[in-house]
Amino acid sequence: MRVVNQNRETIICAQCNVADNPVTRIRGLLGKRTLPTDEGLLIVPCSSVHMFGMHFALDVLFLTRENIVTDFVENLVPGKLYVARRNFGKAHAALEVAPGTIAATATVRGDLIQMESLG
Repeated sequence: MRVVNQNRETIICAQCNVADNPVTRIRGLLGKRTLPTDEGLLIVPCSSVHMFGMHFALDVLFLTRENIVTDFVENLVPGKLYVARRNFGKAHAALEVAPGTIAATATVRGDLIQMESLG
């Protein structure tokens, strides 16, 4: 799917995979060496992320059930942990994207994110 910031009219990632079962959520992006700037991973449900065993940094957007950005962290490096804050509600999902994506798309807390099917 494609992920779009409705408020800013920007594409956050052109190709996003979904991790929504125990196996895919635990695996996440582990084992990958990089994440292309146009790709992402939506983890559902998820209110915290860890970077243990990762080989690269990430930007992470935390979304409510209504797909409102409630929190985010930029350039989260390997070995770190981040727990979402409740700025605009409780985090229900985490969208992991390449570092610099949040700044490049001007995404802020409170923005509405839309998931669009690619086919």
